[in-house]
Amino acid sequence: MMPNHPSPAAPSPAAQIPLSSDQVHIWQAHLDLPAELLAQLRATLSIDEQRRADRFHFERDRHRFTAGRGILRNILSRYSGIKPALLEFSYSPRGKPALRSDSAGGALNFNLSHSGGLALYAVTRHRQIGIDLEILRPMPDAEKIAARFFSANESAALGHLPPTHKQEAFFLCWTRKEAYLKAVGQGLTGLDDVEVSLTPGEPAKILSISGDIKEASRWSLQHLTPASGCVGAVAVEGHGFSLSCWQWEFDTNRSQNA
Repeated sequence: MMPNHPSPAAPSPAAQIPLSSDQVHIWQAHLDLPAELLAQLRATLSIDEQRRADRFHFERDRHRFTAGRGILRNILSRYSGIKPALLEFSYSPRGKPALRSDSAGGALNFNLSHSGGLALYAVTRHRQIGIDLEILRPMPDAEKIAARFFSANESAALGHLPPTHKQEAFFLCWTRKEAYLKAVGQGLTGLDDVEVSLTPGEPAKILSISGDIKEASRWSLQHLTPASGCVGAVAVEGHGFSLSCWQWEFDTNRSQNA
């Protein structure tokens, strides 16, 4: 899916997945699912999540929200040992979700992102983590947006690229900044506080955080290519971890309420 090195075979859907602090797991999932699977996933959502889904005006958006949250519960169940419908979440002031409890070792950290009908989920322990995904699309105002939300160095770097590279570079920059901001639970108001590499083909890296190079060095940034026409990034606190990526498959055993 994303890393240049191969990932191990995907764990059996019926097995509980061990996860140590030196591992990062990323799951890719498609959100446009058959009605039968959507119904089973919806049954695992909390009343609040079901109400949030029902507030979407368009049916496609309701279904994708339901699938995204249901898949999140299904994935976290496989790490925590808690059945999907029994998982409880808390939220930071800016809306970052976290598990209230974890019966399998504690400190289970995760993040998710979706664009269109594709979603990515990142899971680890004892490390802050954030992930972001964007479908590449025309951005005629990319340089104007960069001048407003990116750092001066990033905006200048984007401006110096040939036109054929500007679209990709814009989304590389955006997803990398978003991944870090989601990891620390900060909103879009911090976009210009974190500076990242953005030139296509160059390694993903956080260059500075509020002008602090040392703070930036505490973080790892991994470029992701989940599918043709998409770019993504995962920001992980610290270094020295292995990254494994899998495709999510529906597990009927873990989709039950009790």
